[in-house]
Amino acid sequence: MKENTASDNSNQSPVYSRNIVELVTVVVEYCTYLEQSEGKEREDFCDKLLKVLSLLYLKAALTPKYEILDEEYYAEDYVTEENYDIVRSNVAYILGEKDDYLDVFVEDMKYSDSPILSTISENLADIYQEVKNFAMRYKNAADEQQMLDSIALCKEEFQYSWGQKLVNVMRALHEVRYSESEEY
Repeated sequence: MKENTASDNSNQSPVYSRNIVELVTVVVEYCTYLEQSEGKEREDFCDKLLKVLSLLYLKAALTPKYEILDEEYYAEDYVTEENYDIVRSNVAYILGEKDDYLDVFVEDMKYSDSPILSTISENLADIYQEVKNFAMRYKNAADEQQMLDSIALCKEEFQYSWGQKLVNVMRALHEVRYSESEEY
């Protein structure tokens, strides 16, 4: 499944391929930015997140799909409820009254005639939790097989969970960013 280029070492493990390294790099940038978001200005915050989220989606989409091979693989969670709440609270504070948005692409929508109220802060914190856990699993893996299993799980979670949240929240962030400023 590894793409070969002239500069690739043909014996190189897929866990060190360009796509995977770039995914991990963008994940770390996203998580670090959210962890250090306290005190950011709303317009700058939204502007930076729109760019990072775009890259995150692209890098996750370019990541090959792998199967989890280790039946004993335990996907440890590193993000605590406190970490999650700090990120969510900081984002909610920055966005203020602009945190809420109507979402039509949520599971509950099929049981409703009207859009569901969502918050940017909760969606960003949900994405943070999943990708931060991936980054920590990848970093702390005992061997390349565990690294590959963490990549496989990340790709699966992207496909079924945080990828949809990411595109939904980008629409809301776009509205906040470009409705507030005359300057584009």
